[in-house]
Amino acid sequence: MRNELLHIFRNTPFGRETLMASVYFCKETGTSLRVYIPKFRQFLMYFEHEVVTVDLDRAFLRDPGTAKQHAEEIIREGRLTPHFIEPKGFTASTLPDLPVDYRYMTSPRTISNLSAKIGLGYIGPRVRNIIRSAGFPVFIPTPVFKPWKKVVVFFGGSQNAIKALQYGIEIATVSGFPLILFTQAEGRDLRYYEDEIRQVGLFGKLEALGYDWLFFDRGELRVNLYEVPHDSLAIVGAYGHGAIREVLFGSKMEEIQTVLPNSMLIIGPNCTPVIG
Repeated sequence: MRNELLHIFRNTPFGRETLMASVYFCKETGTSLRVYIPKFRQFLMYFEHEVVTVDLDRAFLRDPGTAKQHAEEIIREGRLTPHFIEPKGFTASTLPDLPVDYRYMTSPRTISNLSAKIGLGYIGPRVRNIIRSAGFPVFIPTPVFKPWKKVVVFFGGSQNAIKALQYGIEIATVSGFPLILFTQAEGRDLRYYEDEIRQVGLFGKLEALGYDWLFFDRGELRVNLYEVPHDSLAIVGAYGHGAIREVLFGSKMEEIQTVLPNSMLIIGPNCTPVIG
């Protein structure tokens, strides 16, 4: 897996903000940026357990003559070197295959619907398919670029919460930003969650790094989410079960992504952290 972030560029003001967020993410995490400027409305991603067809809204193909120039300007303004990818494989003449061996991928909340029709609390089915199938986390930035200066990991003790914590430790270490854990307790005390972290050998790293813990043993989750700093990156583990394909996150994750306006890094069920 390459230490690179995949970004699908949309040549619109909304797409500009998303690319600015990717540039910032890459600078703070020490990740190389790879940009794909689509020429077709669809592409395929061949993951280990599923092939995902991604349908793009027509704004991704807007004004192709200026797309690369606009992307280069945004990237250079962020003091990164522009790198663009061209698909080498095609399942059909207008259906390119994109590599999937990236460490991260950026996506807006929807890539198949016009952004003007989408509000907070909606994550489109194509984006959910990628999250469910990918071996990398998906970075979903705020609609308007906003730098983040803290890292908040939502930790409930599940296997995916452990993965989220691994990424949180990594990103906080590389960026130098403070690490905060957020837990909505379910009838368990703080020691229970500390023991969960000890069992996987991460508590020593936490102590060495330093952290704060927003631990709530009362109150509703949607009320307690107000305490999440506005200038933080939220790292959340998503679940993979659900009889309906669009049902992915579990009730807590759905509530978090519905209420919280922060940029989010979502760790899917097939994601395997590559730390260090």
